[in-house]
Amino acid sequence: MASAQEKIYTINDINALPEGTRAELIDGQIYYMTPSTRAHQQLLLSISRQIADYIDRKGGPCEIYIAPFAVYLDKSTHTYVEPDISVICDKNKLDDKGCNGSPDWIIEIVSPSSRRMDYSVKLFKYRSSGVREYWIVDPEKQRVMVHDLENEDIDEYSFSNIISAKIYDDLSIDFSHFRI
Repeated sequence: MASAQEKIYTINDINALPEGTRAELIDGQIYYMTPSTRAHQQLLLSISRQIADYIDRKGGPCEIYIAPFAVYLDKSTHTYVEPDISVICDKNKLDDKGCNGSPDWIIEIVSPSSRRMDYSVKLFKYRSSGVREYWIVDPEKQRVMVHDLENEDIDEYSFSNIISAKIYDDLSIDFSHFRI
């Protein structure tokens, strides 16, 4: 519950930000986002390419989106995020504005300014909103935390590992070739 001095922001406040300003809205609080580094972008492209190639080969209902892509985690106007990678398997959640509801799989690539958000705040929000799988890719620590939120399980891997996705039976992401 917000104190009397705290303002509760809404999607309207996010939409009113100057063009080009990237921010997320979590529980009515605005969190401004810093620009991504080149290494962050390389990781994002490589991981998303492996997932997209898999989805293209296998077909099926899932679609992949990379940031900036709007995800409205709940029907309230108080939570809006832009995950680095979102995989959505229910096309009824998609419209021209983004995803309405929780994606099936979210991947966040940690930057120094997002560390607390990715490891705690977003983990809690993603778990409570119904995200099935959440990966935290941490280039600084050369670590990937895989949260199987459906089964309340967590595994930790290094960038020397090939990591299997939980929502697919036969998709693995090879992190061994990432050079950060």
